[in-house]
Amino acid sequence: MSPERLREPLKAVLGARTAGGLKKLGLESVGDLVRHYPRRYGAPGEMTDIAALRLGEHVTVMAQVKSVQVRSMRSRGGAMLEAVVTDGASSLQLTFFAKRAGVLRMHEDKLRAGRTGLFTGTVGEYRGRRQLTHPDYVIVGVDAASEDEAVLEASRPIPIYPATASVPTWRIGRSVRTVLDPLTAEDLPDPVPASALEKRDLPGLREALQLVHVPDTDADWKRGRDRLRFEEAFVLQTALARRRAAHADLTATPRPAKANGLAAALDARLPFPLTEAQVHVGREIAADLERDRPMLRLLQGDVGAGKTVVALRAMAQVIDAGGQAALLAPTEVLAAQHARSLRELLGPLADGGMLTGADGATRIALLTGSLGSKARRQALGEAASGAAGIVVGTHALLSEGVQYADLGLVVVDEQHRFGVEQRDALRERGDRPPHTLVMTATPIPRTVAMTVFGDLETSVLGQRPAGRVDITTHLVPAENEAWLARAWQRVREEADKGHRVYVVCPRIDEDVDEPAETVEPDGDDSEELTLDIADAVATEEPKVPLASVTATVDELARRPELKGVRIGMMHGRLSADDKDAAMSAFASGQTPVLVSTTVIEVGVDVPEATMIVVLDAERFGISQLHQLRGRVGRSDLPSLCLLVTRAEDGTVARERLQALADTSDGFVLAEKDLELRREGDVLGAAQSGGRSSLRLLRAVRDAKVIEDARVAAAEVIDADPSLGDHPALASAVQDWLDPEREAFLERG
Repeated sequence: MSPERLREPLKAVLGARTAGGLKKLGLESVGDLVRHYPRRYGAPGEMTDIAALRLGEHVTVMAQVKSVQVRSMRSRGGAMLEAVVTDGASSLQLTFFAKRAGVLRMHEDKLRAGRTGLFTGTVGEYRGRRQLTHPDYVIVGVDAASEDEAVLEASRPIPIYPATASVPTWRIGRSVRTVLDPLTAEDLPDPVPASALEKRDLPGLREALQLVHVPDTDADWKRGRDRLRFEEAFVLQTALARRRAAHADLTATPRPAKANGLAAALDARLPFPLTEAQVHVGREIAADLERDRPMLRLLQGDVGAGKTVVALRAMAQVIDAGGQAALLAPTEVLAAQHARSLRELLGPLADGGMLTGADGATRIALLTGSLGSKARRQALGEAASGAAGIVVGTHALLSEGVQYADLGLVVVDEQHRFGVEQRDALRERGDRPPHTLVMTATPIPRTVAMTVFGDLETSVLGQRPAGRVDITTHLVPAENEAWLARAWQRVREEADKGHRVYVVCPRIDEDVDEPAETVEPDGDDSEELTLDIADAVATEEPKVPLASVTATVDELARRPELKGVRIGMMHGRLSADDKDAAMSAFASGQTPVLVSTTVIEVGVDVPEATMIVVLDAERFGISQLHQLRGRVGRSDLPSLCLLVTRAEDGTVARERLQALADTSDGFVLAEKDLELRREGDVLGAAQSGGRSSLRLLRAVRDAKVIEDARVAAAEVIDADPSLGDHPALASAVQDWLDPEREAFLERG
C-alpha cells in the first residue's frame, strides 16, 4: 500500500451512484472522504429538540418512535403510513405513501414504538403539524449486520456528518467505514513528526481517523479530534515558519531617518497632533526601515485610527533615504482616494519639480487599469525615473511593465483583498526586496493575527484621533413603513444641514442575480458581498428582491421626504471618470446623497458625511458593516448609522446586526464575528471557491493549540528549513496551502 490510495477516486471504490452523491459535498477521493469529519456526535437517549425545527429546513433528527399506523387513502387510492416520533416533549410526524399497503410493511416493521432512530428530511407542515415526508432514516441497534454489531452500534456515539438531502449522514458514515477500514498507517503518511506526537501524548493519523469516525466512547472522538486539530494548526504554522525563515535570509537596503528631510517637513505641517499610538507605531516602523533585513509588518487599526498618516511618515523616511514607495489599494476608488489624501497631507511637499513645490518635495503618481494612454505613460515615466517618490495604484502596480528607480517600501492597504503571492509580487522587484507594510482596518484578534498573518510582525493603532465622534447605530425593520419613512426624513434633515449621506445596497441592478462584481486581475473595482463566508450560509434567502443601486436611486427620487434633494450613484461598473465625478459631486455637496454598493467600504474619506443607511443589512457580515459604518463619523459632527433589515429575532443574522448596534469597538466585533462563524471558516475559502483547509480549528477557542503548534513548527523549521527530512509534512503544506488557498486573506 502507498499514499496513492488517498488519491483513489471514490467512484472506483464505492461505485458511481454513491460517489455521485458524495461529489455534491466536494468529496471525490478517498483522502477527501476520510477528512470529512463529523459535525457532531449523537447518543441513544440524547434527543433532538423538535420544537426548534424550522419549516423548510433540511434536518437530521434523533427521536424515539411513539406510534405507527398504516391506513388506506380512500380519496386518492393507495396507502399511507404515519409514524409519530418524539423527543420526550414535542412530536414530529413521519409520512410515507405507496400504491399498496404491503409496500409499507418494511417501514412498519422497523418503526416500532420505543425504538430510537435518526430521521432526515425537509421539515414541512400539514394541518398545523410538523412533518417529514418520506424521510430517510436509520434505527439504532436495528440497521446492523449482526446482533453483536447492533448492540455495539446502540451503545456508542453516533457521528453526525455534514450531509445533503441525497446523501444522509449515516450513508456518509458507511462510506467512510468502507474506505477507512482497509487503510493502514503506511497508506496515511503522518505530517506530524512522531516526536511531536509523543511529547503531547497524541495518537498517529490512522488511529486519530479511526477515533473520530468510529468512536466507542465520547473520550475516543475527543482524543482523535484534539490530534487532528493540532495537525491543522501545526501544518499552517509550519508554512508560516518556513516563510519567516526564508524572509530572514533576505537582505534589504537600509532606509535611515534624516534629521531635516521630507519626513520632518511633513510632521511640521500636519494640522493635528499624532496620537500616542501613532508615535509608538511610527518608531517601530522607523527602526525596521533602518535595518538591512526587509521589514514585514502588519499595521492594524480600527476605522479612523489614522493608519494613512503612519504609512505616509514611513514613505517619507524611505524617500529621504533615496528610495520610492508604492501603495497598493484594492479598488480604483480607494487608490484615487489615497492619492488625494496623500497630496492634501503633503501640500507643497507633493509638488516636486514644480514652481509650487517646497524644498525637498516629491511627487505622487497614480496608476490604475483604466488610465488613458497619455496619463499612463506619464505615471510610468515618473515611477521609472524616480521623479515620483510615491506611486499609488491598484493591481496595475503588479504588471511587468511598471518599473521603479529604487523601490524601497511597499504599502499594501486592506490586505484581506490580496493573496500572499500578490503581496510578494511587488516585494520581488529589484535586486533587493523592499520593506513591506501591510495595513488593514479590519480588527483582528491576536490569535487570528497569529494564524493568518503569522509571517508578519504586528503593530496595533488602538486610539482614535482627537475630534472623532462615536456613531449612533440603530436597526430599522424593513417591513415597518413608518420607521422607513422616518429614516428617509432623517436623510433629508442631514442634507438640509449641508451634510452628506451614503445609502448602501447589496447589488447594482434589479434584474441581475449576481450581487456585485468580482475582483478582476487588471485592477478593476469590485464590490464583494460575501466578505464573510458565514453570511451566505447563515442568512435565509430573502422573500423580496435585494435592494439595488439603480432601483433605489429611482425610489428615493420619488420619495416625498427627499423631494428636491439631488441623489448620486456609485458602483464598480462606472468608468474611472464617472466614479471620480460621482465622488467629487458628493464630497462637494452637489449631490448630498450617494447611493452605492460596497465600493465605498474602505478608505473613502468625506468628513461631511454624517449618516449611512445600509439596505438589506443582514446580507453583509459584521466586519463589512463595521467598515461601511466607518465612512461616517470622520469629523466632530454627530453621526448616525441605520441598518435596514428583514432579519427576524433569534436568527444569527439578527444577532450580528445587534452586535453592531451594541458596540463600535472593532476588536469586540471581530471576536463576535468569529463566534458566529461556522466551522472551517477561520481562514475563509470563498475567494478561490474551494473548501477551507481548516476544518476543526477555531482561532479564538484554540489559541493554546495554535501557540503550541507554533513552537513545534519553529523547532522543525530550525532543524530542517527545507523539510527534506519531513516529506509528509512538506506534502501537507503544499496540499493545504497551495497558491489558491494562500489567497485565504479575504476576511472581514
